[in-house]
Amino acid sequence: MSLEPIKPTDSSIAAPEFIEPLCAIFRRALKADRLKYTPERAQILDTIIAFEGLFEADQLLDTLKSEGHSVSKATVYRTLKLLESAGIIQHVLFDREQSHYQLAIGQTGNTLLIDVNTGKAETITIPELIDIRNKVCASRGLKAEGHKLHIFVSKA
Repeated sequence: MSLEPIKPTDSSIAAPEFIEPLCAIFRRALKADRLKYTPERAQILDTIIAFEGLFEADQLLDTLKSEGHSVSKATVYRTLKLLESAGIIQHVLFDREQSHYQLAIGQTGNTLLIDVNTGKAETITIPELIDIRNKVCASRGLKAEGHKLHIFVSKA
């Protein structure tokens, strides 16, 4: 099962308010591991920020290459692991054959509808769920930072 290709959005409208903070978060995480913020890692992060919804590593690599960037498959996979450990992206499990990822930061109420027959995923917002989440956290003296819910669907 493979997702339908998701193209990155026009870079002029791609969540500019998240670019600098994500770069800073990634730089700090890399520095803590004594690694460098290379131009290749920066380009991978910029491309991920421009994607809407889920993406696969191969889609990321194809997009980078189609935009004329010279980056190896190994660099993409290593950078995905670094971004995941920094909490910038998250691994989304719903298919045993292919790994999927999504931007984690800035996603405060992330719910996915995943069609088990086609592999198509749709990000939706459920305000009532966000309200319940916030009430549960507040009753415990906590502040919700976000949530992740995957709903697996098929035709009735």
